[in-house]
Amino acid sequence: MHSLTKKAENLLLIIWVQAFVATTGSLFYSEVMGYIPCELCWYQRILMYPLVIIYGLALWKKDVKMTLSGLILSGIGMFVSTYHYLLQKVPAFHEMGGSCSGAVPCNAIYVNYFGFITIPFMAGVAFIVIFVFHLLLLKEIRRN
Repeated sequence: MHSLTKKAENLLLIIWVQAFVATTGSLFYSEVMGYIPCELCWYQRILMYPLVIIYGLALWKKDVKMTLSGLILSGIGMFVSTYHYLLQKVPAFHEMGGSCSGAVPCNAIYVNYFGFITIPFMAGVAFIVIFVFHLLLLKEIRRN
């Protein structure tokens, strides 16, 4: 087992907190607010939820070797969230056949804070934060 610097540990904590907040936020919207997730929302959940466990275990064991899958999942999540957001906000994407099957259309907008912050936007920001901080973590590990 490799000992982490305090900076690396803090980066890992930030990543875990971001994944935890994103997960609890998605559960709040579906379980408390009653918003039914669309197909792309489910894909984003599939990519986000394991990150809480992956980074939580890495933080607990102080071992970043097990987090490569987190980098991959968050990288894919950035693209899924971006596509989902474009489906919501850019009519041409939806008109070109960019839709998904299921009870709820993927261009449905449940929340629209400040006219641009939707659930896929928030998920995308979370995936980007996790991905970027993971790269910073790798840089810190390589430096030491």
